[in-house]
Amino acid sequence: MTSSKTKHIMQEIVVAKRILVIREQKVMIDSDLAEIYSVTTKRFNEQVRRNINRFPADFMFQLTVEEKAEVVANCDHLATLKYSPHLPYVFNMGQ
Repeated sequence: MTSSKTKHIMQEIVVAKRILVIREQKVMIDSDLAEIYSVTTKRFNEQVRRNINRFPADFMFQLTVEEKAEVVANCDHLATLKYSPHLPYVFNMGQ
């Protein structure tokens, strides 16, 4: 396997591990998507809001307090989210 192909496969695995099922939908949390795009979560969400008319109505939703607590409890990489005063957005990855 070439190193380029290996790198691509590894990136796919990383992304696949970040897909969550919330409200019976496959989603990714805003901070994970921001990391993939190498921007801050704040900047990522600003750009989504700025271009919201380009996306379908069910493209994203904000987590409830209970959903946030469950995500923090079940996803080690999101532990710092516990201390955030904001409820994160999640983005639909399609079915």
